[in-house]
Amino acid sequence: IDEQLFFKKLNSLCTSKEIFDFLSSLEVMSDTMASGALQRISEVEVDDNGLKNPEGVLENEVFRALCFQFEFESSKLSNTGLLNALQALIKLRIDPQSTLMASLLSEGEGRLGKGQLTVKNLCALGESLLELECPSCATLGQIVNHMQEKDIEKWSPREMVMVYKILQVTVREGEQYQDLLNRMNSVTLTIVSQLNPEFTSVILNSLVVLHQTRAVPLVTALCRHSVKHIPYFTGDELVNVLEAFLYFGHREQMFTEALETHVPEAIFTMHPQTVSKVMHYCCRKMILSKPIFDAVAEAFISNADRFTTDQIAESIVPFGTLNYLPPSAPSLFRKLETILYTRFRHFQPHTLLNLLHSCVLIQRYPVNFLPKIFSPYFLQQLQAQPPGLDRIVTAQLTRIFLTVTLECPFYEGPKLLPKYQVKAFLMPHSTLDVHLLKRVKTGLLYLLKKRIYFSSEVSTPYFYTVDIEIKLDEEGFVLPATQSEEVHSRIALCVDGQNRFCINSHNLLGEEAIKQRHLQLLGYEVVQIPFFEVENLQNCRKMAEYLHKKIFPHTYGLSC
Repeated sequence: IDEQLFFKKLNSLCTSKEIFDFLSSLEVMSDTMASGALQRISEVEVDDNGLKNPEGVLENEVFRALCFQFEFESSKLSNTGLLNALQALIKLRIDPQSTLMASLLSEGEGRLGKGQLTVKNLCALGESLLELECPSCATLGQIVNHMQEKDIEKWSPREMVMVYKILQVTVREGEQYQDLLNRMNSVTLTIVSQLNPEFTSVILNSLVVLHQTRAVPLVTALCRHSVKHIPYFTGDELVNVLEAFLYFGHREQMFTEALETHVPEAIFTMHPQTVSKVMHYCCRKMILSKPIFDAVAEAFISNADRFTTDQIAESIVPFGTLNYLPPSAPSLFRKLETILYTRFRHFQPHTLLNLLHSCVLIQRYPVNFLPKIFSPYFLQQLQAQPPGLDRIVTAQLTRIFLTVTLECPFYEGPKLLPKYQVKAFLMPHSTLDVHLLKRVKTGLLYLLKKRIYFSSEVSTPYFYTVDIEIKLDEEGFVLPATQSEEVHSRIALCVDGQNRFCINSHNLLGEEAIKQRHLQLLGYEVVQIPFFEVENLQNCRKMAEYLHKKIFPHTYGLSC
């Protein structure tokens, strides 16, 4: 039978029985046809759970006869027949230690050593080795060495992807192929538009694993190219792409918009790992996407039992970090409370602390779990696991304690011992916009005439640092900042630069929102000075006029 007709007929068959009956009707077929038949059997009989009908395939006489021929006549096979058969048998879960597999692998490695394999053959052998649980890194290294001698510009996208995958393994083992990678990165940049969703994801993942931080043009091109593939990525592929965006620090507005369209449509069919990775991406990039957050909240309410404890935390923490309550918040946090009751001991200590800390940021108080959180046993668990009781962890504990003290006066359970409390919340330096603070201080000086009437970056007894503090007497007159007597009220100016808000948003981050809430509860009159209200004020006088209206809206006679 003509090979073209053979493969046309073979590809129309949908069960192994049909394929075996077809093969039985043939008197002669080439090794390429025989290996093609094995590949087709693997396509129809293997799914995510493995071989559907092991006995019906592996015990079939035709199948056994094919395997016998491949095992004992491996030296007579063409490169294509040999390597296609090897790939198919690996997919069919044939024991790698069997004499059949050992014969085919040995023959393939022998031809590799003699330099008899084409680029396509090399990639097929490499793919087979990667599918095995314990690939020979030495053999993979030989494949890469042979590939280096080939003309990279003539590689197909599939061949390029396979070499990236092989390099992930060989470079981990200490082999260095940076010169080859540089050439590959340059050529890949020219074919980005040809890459399908799978190839785009694999290459981005390889660039992460291989630490290709200098391949900025390629990373940028791949990230932009990935936008059109978002509806077509598998869950694992989308996770790889999101991890690449995070690793390389890339942000693409069109990518976010594509996610906002795709996630709400696909949320109920997405794997929890994909859902949690999308939320983790939004959290790290400070992207408050209400369509995504609302959809994730609905999905969590319905499918929370499918989530691992880490996935639960990754999905919920962004709501607190980015200071957002979805419309379904009551149901969402009732579901979370139920999960905490039933699976509390399954959470790792630091994961649990992150989760509960995020809840208090948005006024969801985990009072029923605080006795366990403040218990010596739990604190010892935190201490025993990295990062231990470092400053970030103790700040989270302190903020939960302060929240309960100020906002839950009915709580009568155990308290957080002073030795576990920080003396002050040290906000990351990036959250203080020094340039904006300087402009506000200059405006205040213009307004109040003397520098003695306000102080900046003031530490309080309540863990927080106030950006600018102004003291007033009982009649509302401004007092010198150093005066401690006859102080009737204090004004806390929160000078909020862009880094205190979600990206491209006027929504304060959770830690900033809780700070302002707590300062009010501690007796301060909080006045927010957000960047977007002052960025267009042209001069010192206009800033002073703005501050006058914000700080002293009912006071007259403060001439500028």
